[in-house]
Amino acid sequence: MFRCSVVVCGRGVVKRLASSFSGESALPPNLLLPTNLVDPSRLKRPPPPADCSLPVLRKCDAVVPAHLSPVHTWVETLESRDGEPVGLAQLHPDVFAVPPRLDILHSVETWQRNFKRISHANTKIRSEVRGGGRKPWKQKGSGRARQGSIRSPLWRGGGVAHGPRGPNSYYYMLPMKVRVLGLKVALSSKMAQDYLHIVDSLNIPTPDSRYLLELIRQRHWGESVLIVDVAEEIPENMLEATADLKTVNIIPAIGLNVHSLLKHETVVLTLDTIKFLEDKLLWHNERYTPLYPFKLPYSDLP
Repeated sequence: MFRCSVVVCGRGVVKRLASSFSGESALPPNLLLPTNLVDPSRLKRPPPPADCSLPVLRKCDAVVPAHLSPVHTWVETLESRDGEPVGLAQLHPDVFAVPPRLDILHSVETWQRNFKRISHANTKIRSEVRGGGRKPWKQKGSGRARQGSIRSPLWRGGGVAHGPRGPNSYYYMLPMKVRVLGLKVALSSKMAQDYLHIVDSLNIPTPDSRYLLELIRQRHWGESVLIVDVAEEIPENMLEATADLKTVNIIPAIGLNVHSLLKHETVVLTLDTIKFLEDKLLWHNERYTPLYPFKLPYSDLP
């Protein structure tokens, strides 16, 4: 019995070692999609090889730890539908290759749903319900239970005991580093699942929305696309093409959040957006002071 268990465990260990060395499964199990949800056409393009002849359009400016290496990915263009890459981009591993933390994603998503939530549910207590000022019957002698008002919570049409007394706020705040880590995990998950794409710019040759829909279909970007840009002005063709599309949305980089990343299937970033996100998110790794210093006494208090 003991020998059989040792052999089974040994086979499992050997299989895991073989798969890790051969690159059979580069993703952790919690990020692997079921086989019936994987589109075979999305798996045609392999990651960039080490000896790729395409130019590097964007290099990682931030310092990369010695035990890590930059993440290389393709840079595409929206000016043609063929989807052929025009270059390479280096991404910082502390932003686009962090370990998956589903608990962090759940915490940030729950916080985003609740911190602006206000419940207006309100019920009336017995003193707020109209009527019931007279005692329904005398205290003794009737044979019935004693009652003081027909608006008691025991009566139909009476007040509600321990009901909601809105408006109630569900506001609370997560630590800033937890929110930053949630954004990193969301970006890394999209990158690991091949649902994050880099483009050189948002320029498209025509404002027709059919061109954009056909481009998304040919590149197998899924049912919904989130386009993120750091520029103050979005190209007019892109704005007109996405104006009537409910599944293609544009968001500024300063407003990028975990809920929007998880809501959309594919995320499209520009080269300038990558630099903006890395500068903002990596700054939190090096800060040692609170964002809002707490000093007493407050100068704004009387």
